Amino acid sequence: MATDSPLDRFRDVLAGTARALSREAEVELAFTADAPAQSGRHIKVPMPGRNLPPEQVAEARGFADGFALRMRLHDSAMHLRAAPKEAVARAVFDAVETARVEALGSKGYAGIADNLDHALQMRMRSDPISRARTRDEVPLSTAIQLLVRERLTGREAPAEAALGLALVRDWIEDRGASELDALALAMDDQAAFAKLVGNLLEDLELTEGDLIPDEADEGGGEDEGTDEQEQDESEQGEQDGDTGQGETEARGEQSDAETEDGSESEQEQGEFDDADGEPGDEGEDGMMPVRPNRPWSDLPPQFEYGAFTNQYDEVIAATDLCDTEELDRLRAYLDQQLVHLQGVVTKLANRLQRRLMAQQSRSWDFDQEEGLLDAARLARVVVNPMQSLSYKIEKEAQFRDTVVTLLIDNSGSMRGRPISIAAISADILARTLERVGVKTEILGFTTRAWKGGQSREKWLAEGRPAQPGRLNDVRHIVYKQADEPWRRAKKSLGLMMREGLLKENIDGEALLWAHQRLIARPEDRKILMVISDGAPVDDSTLSVNSGSYLERHLRQVIGWIEQRSPVGLVAIGIGHDVTRYYGRAVTIMDVDQLAGTMIEQLASLFDIEA
Repeated sequence: MATDSPLDRFRDVLAGTARALSREAEVELAFTADAPAQSGRHIKVPMPGRNLPPEQVAEARGFADGFALRMRLHDSAMHLRAAPKEAVARAVFDAVETARVEALGSKGYAGIADNLDHALQMRMRSDPISRARTRDEVPLSTAIQLLVRERLTGREAPAEAALGLALVRDWIEDRGASELDALALAMDDQAAFAKLVGNLLEDLELTEGDLIPDEADEGGGEDEGTDEQEQDESEQGEQDGDTGQGETEARGEQSDAETEDGSESEQEQGEFDDADGEPGDEGEDGMMPVRPNRPWSDLPPQFEYGAFTNQYDEVIAATDLCDTEELDRLRAYLDQQLVHLQGVVTKLANRLQRRLMAQQSRSWDFDQEEGLLDAARLARVVVNPMQSLSYKIEKEAQFRDTVVTLLIDNSGSMRGRPISIAAISADILARTLERVGVKTEILGFTTRAWKGGQSREKWLAEGRPAQPGRLNDVRHIVYKQADEPWRRAKKSLGLMMREGLLKENIDGEALLWAHQRLIARPEDRKILMVISDGAPVDDSTLSVNSGSYLERHLRQVIGWIEQRSPVGLVAIGIGHDVTRYYGRAVTIMDVDQLAGTMIEQLASLFDIEA
């Protein structure tokens, strides 16, 4: 009888604690490698490593406690009725409500408070406030949430956010000190608390007018709010989850509430995509980067894509991003992950190898005047030794010289198991193809910074010109060159395991880059396989351009490659529907399917006769 692993036992403990905190017996909890999420009574928290590192355990506990407390202490209908319409104000309103719920739920429970603090600390590491150098760069939603948290719990802001918070603290407290101080007195009453938050938003000139509906309208408003809540929950049931503004930042998925000029694109108010890839409605608890999957008919006939500057972009070898000692450590970690999948993946790789070897198999020309004796003609040779055309000559079937490029999404949402499986699959596939003489190049794409880097700073310094185009520094990583043997490049693949490498993803430019490298190759057959988990997302770019700016460029690039290029293009989507973009694509919902899917898709491309 199999026994549960420590990871399974830890999950059961978290689930039991969540049921106790939420007072909901039907709560279900699961681990995820994507952003933490909550949908109804279903909770997804970050999956810690198999050896349960203390920091990752505390992070998972913090998210689980936060979601459970929200179930018990938060009234969604009331929140929706009171929420302001202005984008920045809405983000602040959602963030402050998260602070209220966590402060109220952790009151008198030091363990819960410590868990929530640890999760907050992890979120702040990827929040723009940790990189802010001017007041304009500080997201108000985060800053005000931290100030309210100080008032409600007496706990200081995490060190990662201290400098950014100091830039706006005086301005916020000068305008809204009285409301901030009064919030602690109304912490137990959500309606009264929301009223005070509304006054605070007015003092900060983020809204105009009263947020709370008049009592005369309360009856109809409640029904309307309930209907809206039911509709919202119905829609969110098909999404990854209802995520709070605070609960998502640690996984690199939090979208800035506001742009630098104090406005926000409406497209950033979405939650996760639904099952069909359509952007979700505005969520009550905060915002996630939109992964828009709009049909082709929505795209304008003319679209010009550009970057504000290419000065800070880089194409870099994996070995240049960290030292040899760290690469050795990361590769050892990847090998540990490989042990659990080695058997299954190797069987699939062997199947691909047999399929490719079959295409290279030799054949015979029969009825020749000379060569090897044809056994089928043996009787004829015995009867008449002088009979001609009784021989055969061996010939080789033509097998086109081939190069395969694997382009792997290195965005933050791939963190955890998806990027591990992608690295393992790429490793196995490179070894397999090398054995049959097919050259393989492995590339990755991400950005150098979260939500804008030096490109954005240059844009700010130049007065924030309108429609700047792409506003982040792209980073394209070469893990293995096509002519490089696998044994020399094997350490580089471990870099994908490095904490902090995975940031945002600008797919269109990465696809063009990989395509250009392929076109320059001398091989007859060229195959490009893209592994991604959704649409391009870069908050800095999308905050100052249209919400579909990066997606339109990706569609444009894919259309050009599929219609005009000799490169065979195939895509594998992890958890998101990429068939809307690519003509030849498949979507998988479990990352464990990735290795088999890669091999099947690749084998099908080899079967195509061009």
